[in-house]
Amino acid sequence: MPNSTELTNRIGQILDRGRTAALVTVVESSMAKPAVGAKMTVLDDGETFGGFGDPTLDEYVVRESQVFLSSREASKVLHTAETEALPAAKILFERIEAEPQLVIAGAGHVGAALARFAAIAGFRVTLIDDRSEFVDRNRFSSAREESIELEKADDWQEAMRDAVGKGRGVAVAIVTRGHKQDEECLRATLIAKPDYVGMIGSKRRTNIVLEKMREEGAEENELKRVRAPIGLDIGAVSPEEVALAILAEIVAERHGGTGAPLSSWRRL
Repeated sequence: MPNSTELTNRIGQILDRGRTAALVTVVESSMAKPAVGAKMTVLDDGETFGGFGDPTLDEYVVRESQVFLSSREASKVLHTAETEALPAAKILFERIEAEPQLVIAGAGHVGAALARFAAIAGFRVTLIDDRSEFVDRNRFSSAREESIELEKADDWQEAMRDAVGKGRGVAVAIVTRGHKQDEECLRATLIAKPDYVGMIGSKRRTNIVLEKMREEGAEENELKRVRAPIGLDIGAVSPEEVALAILAEIVAERHGGTGAPLSSWRRL
């Protein structure tokens, strides 16, 4: 079983690599093995660190960790007493992942509002525009806005590639002012395959951009993942309302939400 320093270092490595993992802890046990407080980590590809001293239990935990990570739950508890051939124990699964990142292409009214809302919601926000006055720190000078990373794009594709990185844990909102900028941003974004990508505009405008990407050989499966037009249908009119609709869709996608009213059960 890893000590606290080793475990802390391991979690740091997982976050630095932009990976997702389960931290698994024995919280109750009727036997010496597994011991209460014993921990192990299981990466999303099954790689483990630590163990509980019981190969059968370790194998079970790895399998259940994959189920847990695919569910997008933040935590869950399992009782192994309900499973044959395993020592009786209560096991806690907790998700390890870096803070969610949102890359916004376009710092106009919608992009600026989206950046502010996302920063409040706990996202690490990068706001990009090719107009220096739109990413001037004076526009985002309040205490809540200081965490927003502002980037001037001399080249849209290069700026997006740098910001999106490997794409894991990243959402991308393309809210630029025109077709050309949309195409350049989407072209770079599709390569990284982020967790979420959406593009603002009418059905006609977004279809034009998607068809352009299709002609250039973009994978059809990746094009189908693009939320275009972006956001949930909440009847948004103002830039702030549009930004709220976009953020709501990003959060729903991240946590596996449906976007349906929570009160719908009362109407059944």
